[in-house]
Amino acid sequence: MAAGTVIQSRRIDVLALWRSRSGGVLTYFSRNASLSAGAILLLVLLLICLVGPLFINVDHARATSVLPDQAPSLQFPLGTDDQGRDLAAVLVAGLPLTLRIGFIAGGVGLGIGILLGLLAGYRGGVFDIAVRMIVDTLLTVPGLLVLIIIADSIKGVLSINSMALIVASLAWMQPTRTIRAQVLTLRERAYVQVARLNGMGTLAIIVRELLPNLLPYVAASFVGAVGSAVLASIGLEALGLGPQDAPDIGMTIYWAITFNALLRGLWWWWTTPIIAVMTLFIGLFLVSSGLDAIANPRLRRHP
Repeated sequence: MAAGTVIQSRRIDVLALWRSRSGGVLTYFSRNASLSAGAILLLVLLLICLVGPLFINVDHARATSVLPDQAPSLQFPLGTDDQGRDLAAVLVAGLPLTLRIGFIAGGVGLGIGILLGLLAGYRGGVFDIAVRMIVDTLLTVPGLLVLIIIADSIKGVLSINSMALIVASLAWMQPTRTIRAQVLTLRERAYVQVARLNGMGTLAIIVRELLPNLLPYVAASFVGAVGSAVLASIGLEALGLGPQDAPDIGMTIYWAITFNALLRGLWWWWTTPIIAVMTLFIGLFLVSSGLDAIANPRLRRHP
C-alpha cells in the first residue's frame, strides 16, 4: 500500500513539474511577442512542407505537367507558369529544398564558427592571431562575388547539397568573429577562473562552463545564419547558378525573370515565391530578435 502511494506521489510530482515547466515556456512565449509571431510564421511554412503533399500533387512541380500560363483558379489555386508547372505544387515541393539549403549551410557554417571561435577566444596566442587575421582578411572579400565564381565553375553538376556546401564555405566567418568576442569576455568570469584553479582541463571548461552560457546566443546566431544562407542561395539561383531541375524558390524566381513574367502580366508567377520568401525572412527575423532578447540581458523585459 505504501509503495503504491509513493509511486502515485512521484507521478503527481512529475506531472506537476512538467506542467510548471510547460506553463513557464508558454508564459514566456506570451511575453516575447517577437518570438511568438516568428514561431507562428515558421510553423505555417513547416505545415505547408509537411501537410501540403497530402492535398497537392507534387509531381505537377515538373515542367509540362499541366497547362501553362493559367491564372489562379479552383483547379490551380496559385496558377501555372510558362513551362507548365503548378505553382502550388512548386511551393509545396520547393520550400523544403530551400529550407534544406539554409539549414545545411547555416549549420555547417555555425559549427565551424563555434569551434574556431571557442578555441581562438579561450586559448589565445598564435592560434587566436591566425584565426583573427584569416577571418578579418576574408571578410573584406565580397562574399557574393566569391560564391558566384564557385557556383559558376561547377554549374553543370550542382545539386541542392552542393549548393548548400558552397554557401557554407563563407558562412563560418561572421560566427567565428562574434563567438570569439563572447568567449573573450566569458573566460575572465569568476566561475571559469575557479574551474581552472580546480584543475579542470581546457576541453572540460569549454564544454561545461563556456558552451552552456553561449547556448542562447548560439541559437540566435543559428537562426541568423540560416536566414543569411537562404538569402545567399536565392541570390545565386536568381542569377541562374542553382540546380536547373530543382523546383525550389530561387529557381522559380529565376525562371520568372528569364521568361519576363512581370512584363507579360503573369503576376502570379513571381508573387508566389516572393510572398514565400518574405514570410520566411520575417519569421526568421522575429525569432532571431526574440532569441536575442534572451541572450542579451539589456533587451530582456521583466513583468
